[in-house]
Amino acid sequence: MKQFPGCRMYEDLAWTWPIISPPEDYEEEAGQFIEAIEAHAKIPVKTILDMGSGGGHNDVHLKKHYKVTGLDLSPRMIENARRLNPGVEYLEGDMRTTRFEKQFDAVLLADAVMYLLTEEDLLAAFQTAYHHLNQGGALCTYAEMTPDKFQENMTDISFRSRGGTRITLMENQRRTGPNTFRSTFLYMIEKDGRQYIEAEAHDLGMFSTGRWAALLGQAGFLVHVVEFDETIPMFVCVKEK
Repeated sequence: MKQFPGCRMYEDLAWTWPIISPPEDYEEEAGQFIEAIEAHAKIPVKTILDMGSGGGHNDVHLKKHYKVTGLDLSPRMIENARRLNPGVEYLEGDMRTTRFEKQFDAVLLADAVMYLLTEEDLLAAFQTAYHHLNQGGALCTYAEMTPDKFQENMTDISFRSRGGTRITLMENQRRTGPNTFRSTFLYMIEKDGRQYIEAEAHDLGMFSTGRWAALLGQAGFLVHVVEFDETIPMFVCVKEK
């Protein structure tokens, strides 16, 4: 089962990702992940699994500190990541069901978690993380959107350029259920002397901080809630057994 069916950002529009969300934008975020992991892990952290690694933009910064393995469902995004991080191993797989005979000192589950639409899927991803952690290792994840802070019809516009390509990206959010919403993307692209528009929609999940903590506990973790920024809760979870 596809984790994000029909999302063009992970298929034919994957080439736009390094432009609209460049790796240098991830340096501060990756630093927060590293700080949280180092503060809570009960073992020295030398290896990390990036679940939902996408184009590998966090890995640019993580690989300076750890041996990184990336896991993602999109072959196009894995191609991007391999070009960006040639020394990093990338594996194709679903974060809900993937199992391989390798464990890590830490696991990162960043914004790709938003594509999980049910509590069952969220729990399954947490169980995948638990399965692949060494005892004493730490999972770092966060709830980028929760139902209490969702703003109906919120629209964001960004402008990016790289080389001769310019992209204006408009994103609009609409609630589709108690724990789901849809982000509609409009890409206005100027490339190779052409101007054209592409559009797509992403169905995303949002769950309360309490439900996140409960599901992480159900997966077997000792859960710590820390501040990621002023509005986003981060969960740093230790595998004790």
